[in-house]
Amino acid sequence: MKKIRLVAALMAVILTLTGCNFRTVNEFYSLPKRSEGYTNLQSVIQSVMTGWEYAAPQSGEFQQTLQSADLDGDGNNEYLLFARNNAAEKPLRIFIFSGDDNRYRLRDTIECVGSAFDRVAYAKLQQGSGLQLIVGIQVSENVTKSLSVYQMADGGMERILTTNYYRFMTCDLDENQLSEVFVIHPDVESNGKCIAEIYGSNNGTMERSQEVRLSTPAERIRRIVLGKLNDGTAAVYVASELDANSIITDACALIGGQLTNVSLSAESGTSVQTIRNYFVYADDIDGDGVLELPRLISLAAGADADSEDTQYVIQWYALNSDGTTVEKMYTYHNFVGRWYLQVDPEIAGDLTASQRGNSYEFGLWDAKSERGKKLMTLYILTGQRREEQAVEDNRFVVYKNESTIYAVKLEVASAAYGMTQESLIDSFRMIVDDWNSGMM
Repeated sequence: MKKIRLVAALMAVILTLTGCNFRTVNEFYSLPKRSEGYTNLQSVIQSVMTGWEYAAPQSGEFQQTLQSADLDGDGNNEYLLFARNNAAEKPLRIFIFSGDDNRYRLRDTIECVGSAFDRVAYAKLQQGSGLQLIVGIQVSENVTKSLSVYQMADGGMERILTTNYYRFMTCDLDENQLSEVFVIHPDVESNGKCIAEIYGSNNGTMERSQEVRLSTPAERIRRIVLGKLNDGTAAVYVASELDANSIITDACALIGGQLTNVSLSAESGTSVQTIRNYFVYADDIDGDGVLELPRLISLAAGADADSEDTQYVIQWYALNSDGTTVEKMYTYHNFVGRWYLQVDPEIAGDLTASQRGNSYEFGLWDAKSERGKKLMTLYILTGQRREEQAVEDNRFVVYKNESTIYAVKLEVASAAYGMTQESLIDSFRMIVDDWNSGMM
């Protein structure tokens, strides 16, 4: 009883010192009140939405119905609301609201013709302004989409660019701290293939670059990413489906001020970056800041005879601005298991790999003697005894997670090729989610 009184007394002192007053249970559990600015913005939105419905962009990074960006460059964000009314002459609208001291007003309205907002982006394309708004509109099915760029001028939104597109992204290829709009659209004069061009600011006006031809029709594009060439030049990498079993990659960069497809082969008319049988995309495999491209090399004789699919070592290489290549790394990828091993270039051409249940045996094939020699075995252990099994028979762990242990046993022949416990731990990696993804 004394303890209870003591605790009560201490609580009273604490509440007194902190300036707190006793509250009812309902007061303690009541929801926080919305700010005056939020309530005002909600009221202004409701006043303009009569007859309209919310219509968020269908793709891209910004897919919220209500978005915010500093369009006038004053340090305060404007709010953009995307709406649709199919009965209107111009069915799509973007309502833009500005606020001051928690009081918001409708600043401008952008009216668009089309069936849906495809995607939007925000980028600083010009000096001395806020962010520009890039809007992609789906006009109708099976029709090239319409792209418009708007900037805030004299208190309202001014359209400074209109063009058609199939895909677009913003990037800074000339690295002048201002973005450009990279646009891909079909080219009716090139046998169904597509072209790329960039739009950038020049003394306050948007100018179009010289267009470059890509390797495939636009509808075959699977992924577009921004990366670096081997010499540090910024480039846009466009990966497209060439046929059912291969992809092809174009790398576009500003070379001498001109947009150039540095990977295009004049002899074949298509990009030289073609791989077969796997959809493997460019990535910075060695973490040096340069985007590497993959080339598949068939494993030597002695590969898993039970497998219906040919197995490969992947040769990763980087492009220079002149289109020449620089070899970077070799890997053996297991996409089903989602892991890979870095392979010594000296043995990559003679490597063999065979699956035996929950293990993979790696060796070297001697073409002269038509015999192989075993280098190592990788064990994939998932059972209750996996901790014990991982260190049995001279095995060692190269990677582990909550459910699986990956362990290796080295054979005698491995020593001649510098394979050690440390080098195997360093060369084993798990495949991250977007490695085999074709999403933009």
